[in-house]
Amino acid sequence: MTGTTPSGPVSRLDALRRSPGWHGMLLGLLAFATALVLSTSDELTRGPIAERAGEDLSASLAQVIPPAGHENDLTADRRTVEDESEGAVPVYIGTKGGAVTGVAFVLTGQGYSGAIRVLMGVAPDGALLGVRVLSHTETPGLGDKIEIAKDDWIGGFAGRSLTDPRPGDWKVKKDGGVFDQFSGATITPRAVVATVHRGLSFFARHRGALLTPTPETEAS
Repeated sequence: MTGTTPSGPVSRLDALRRSPGWHGMLLGLLAFATALVLSTSDELTRGPIAERAGEDLSASLAQVIPPAGHENDLTADRRTVEDESEGAVPVYIGTKGGAVTGVAFVLTGQGYSGAIRVLMGVAPDGALLGVRVLSHTETPGLGDKIEIAKDDWIGGFAGRSLTDPRPGDWKVKKDGGVFDQFSGATITPRAVVATVHRGLSFFARHRGALLTPTPETEAS
């Protein structure tokens, strides 16, 4: 009698909803829907994110290799240099009239609160065209003076080279060098000075290869 009453089908549905299989099926559907949404979002945002990253890179490179000094797209002309001290370093090459007019690359130093990523542009003669800090986690109001937006200290590297100042003077003044430190924050500028000096040494080790135009550069 129970199976033929109107309440019978409802009772079986209630029983199905209480079963482990029903909950497992709902969980599986939810996981599938979530994965579908994430996958679709990734596809939709991947292009704009990559485009924005490229724009940010171009803007940063323009600060260390003046646009008037090259006629190529720096982000498109990149070489990876294997160095025994620095590892694999991506280097962006600026060219004009088939000749290399400047190179830019990023090295990382260790500051007070963490890694400091330093972008530097170097002219063919080994002089710095410009230096910028791309990212850091230094103390606001103290260590963040390494940012060009907060202080012009980082601009003081332009024109410097391995011989200017002398190797022993590539330090902050507190350590007997020529570079200013910040009041209450010596570790941060010390790390940047050391990283820039490493960058100039890296360029000197690979200068010949970096200043040799590739066949693509000569053709353009």
